[in-house]
Amino acid sequence: MGRVTGISDDPRHPTAVRVSVEGRITWTLPRADAEALGIRIGEVVEEELKARLDAAADGEGAWRALLRHLERRSFARYDLGRRLRQKAHPADAVDAALERADAAGLLDDTAFAKNYAETRSARGRGPARLKRDLAVQGVERDVIDRVLRELWPDSDGPLDLARTLAVKRAGQLSSVPVPTRKRRVLAYLARRGFSGYQARAVVEEVLG
Repeated sequence: MGRVTGISDDPRHPTAVRVSVEGRITWTLPRADAEALGIRIGEVVEEELKARLDAAADGEGAWRALLRHLERRSFARYDLGRRLRQKAHPADAVDAALERADAAGLLDDTAFAKNYAETRSARGRGPARLKRDLAVQGVERDVIDRVLRELWPDSDGPLDLARTLAVKRAGQLSSVPVPTRKRRVLAYLARRGFSGYQARAVVEEVLG
């Protein structure tokens, strides 16, 4: 493949270096990996070294993609890994990037689930919907249950939210016959993630 002709700092990422072969930047990889490989200027790049450099560069690429995602918003660990793999980052590189993020304290499924549940419940999502949403994102069931218990320590908490939503929705449907209004409010609460029992109880209470 050629000889290493340059090893230079990455000006935008102080923890990474660029490795050039025959005058062309060929890999960008973590400084620690470059030091571990013991790369030297003038060294001939054989197949084994090339494979190790490729893997290190893949890991750096996955790490940078992970950081770009986290700059936009928080993610559950599983969901973030899935998104990175969908972007064609190798599975091993994604796993290494996730471990690096864990070590840096950048991932916390409990904190993510708590923030997600708080913000979405404020927008009217009920517990069943929140459970489904968080499970799809790979948050473990015991974490979900704990977060929802903290959000609604009182068993009437979800019902209070459902009542508020039902009153608001019923007011928007004031010109609709009562049977139709009940059916539409019931469907509305179901879409928001309230159980059938909760939705029916609230609709009967609000619309009698």
